[in-house]
Amino acid sequence: MRLRVLGCSGSIGGHHNRTTSFLVDQDILIDAGTGVGDLSLAELTSIDHIFVTHSHLDHVDSIAFFLDSVGALRPKPVTVYTTGPTIETLRKNLFNWDIWPDFTVIPTPEEPWLRYQEIKVGEVITLGGRKITVLPAIHTVPAVGYHLDSGKGSLVFTGDTGPNDELWSVVNRIENLKFLIIETAFSDKDRRLAELARHLCPSMLGEELVKLQRPAEIYITHLKPSEIELTMQEIEELSANPQPRLLLNNHVFEF
Repeated sequence: MRLRVLGCSGSIGGHHNRTTSFLVDQDILIDAGTGVGDLSLAELTSIDHIFVTHSHLDHVDSIAFFLDSVGALRPKPVTVYTTGPTIETLRKNLFNWDIWPDFTVIPTPEEPWLRYQEIKVGEVITLGGRKITVLPAIHTVPAVGYHLDSGKGSLVFTGDTGPNDELWSVVNRIENLKFLIIETAFSDKDRRLAELARHLCPSMLGEELVKLQRPAEIYITHLKPSEIELTMQEIEELSANPQPRLLLNNHVFEF
């Protein structure tokens, strides 16, 4: 499997800051933040599946523009995989005819551009021999992470989450784990805000990584654009082994 980072920032500002989205091979998106907008029409048309971690705008906004751009160019609907509560939020608050059209009935209910598939924690979806397992996440809205397994290696993306013991009990059983992408949305001066928002800051990240019992390359995502240097400096001061690295746009993982 090949994962290309389209966006990994906590917000926008400058050509390097795009919100969360990863392209897996040519046909799968993990989240659909603003980074999707950098893909060509041909690349967009090849996408058949979108796995959404949760309903926050920085992870879903490009679904709307993506469908508007290429829905008519595709022979079948795009499938959005996510939890039941997230589906209901997308129906109610995004694809509701007020904010954006409901593409589950366009051009017809029988042949729409969008369909939803509800998923649950622990479920494994297999697409062309690639396994995607739904992982637990703890956030201010119902949320999940994903474990991508090619058979040769695995990558874990935590999604947006605060401290999460259940996640580590699952991750520590992944024998072929190669990569871990984990969020750190705030610097330590905003630890209280991180706790309220159910995100991580560097000191909380250190507390979480102690629970990881598998060797893996660790990458940090979802940093605030105005605090990247401060947050990474605080992360570099952790005693974590191996040392986490900053995730960047266009980073490619092969596993």
